[in-house]
Amino acid sequence: MKFIRFGEVGTERPGLIDDHGQRRDLSGVIADLDPDTLPGLRKLIGDNPERFPLADPQARLGCPITGTSKIVAVGLNYRDHCEECGYPIPSEPILFSKALSALSGPFDDVMLPQGCTKADWEVELAIVVGRKASYVPLEQARQHIAGYTICNDLTERAFQLEREGQWFKGKGCDTFAPVGPWLVTPDEVGDLSDISLWLDVNGRRMQDSSTRHMIFGPEFLLSYVSQFMTLNPADIICTGTPPGVGMGQKPQIWLQSGDVMELGVRGLGVQRQQVVAWSAR
Repeated sequence: MKFIRFGEVGTERPGLIDDHGQRRDLSGVIADLDPDTLPGLRKLIGDNPERFPLADPQARLGCPITGTSKIVAVGLNYRDHCEECGYPIPSEPILFSKALSALSGPFDDVMLPQGCTKADWEVELAIVVGRKASYVPLEQARQHIAGYTICNDLTERAFQLEREGQWFKGKGCDTFAPVGPWLVTPDEVGDLSDISLWLDVNGRRMQDSSTRHMIFGPEFLLSYVSQFMTLNPADIICTGTPPGVGMGQKPQIWLQSGDVMELGVRGLGVQRQQVVAWSAR
């Protein structure tokens, strides 16, 4: 199944996409797609999505889950991305976090922070945790996954690499984690070993790769992260980006106000964001 949240910022309602591509409103059955509902979501919804009322097909789509307690991201998880950045292949996953205030909808504007000079893009497959996960064995990891979605793991490279300290400075800026458009359940996604993912900037293909180039797979990552912290329902794990980021171009390319990004992961939908200059919110 494909789950969505639709409506204006702060008033989103839960929904799903039926077999005919129509939006359905789940607000009569569940309050939201959140930590309380994710563990038993399939049982609550059943197998007949067309019994739910139709939803406005033009309504804004927000992040497909709410109540996230943490965003854990993985760095340098594609072999060819390591090569373009000049880094060795890591022997263990490199973990960092993104601020919850970075979350935004898949079609919302991306706002450049004050002082931004090197804003970059990163299309990523993202895991949504469905059950509390602590010290999860690899063979049980799948049972703790509610589904998969897309994250554009935007980064301000100057903040990340030139301002001392950890990567968090360049990763946590407002609007720097567009997520969605859908939360797709594992049964519908199927085999994750060779799923294409891509990103365009102003119509130019910048990233075009496959999960077959991943160093650490999604189930391994959930198990691995759970050895260091408890993962809660609605938490997000961003699994890394393939080559083609702005930092890897020769010469390097950085996002500017007015640029448009379009990105997708096969089976998980497409995002589109316009880049805008900073303004008070």
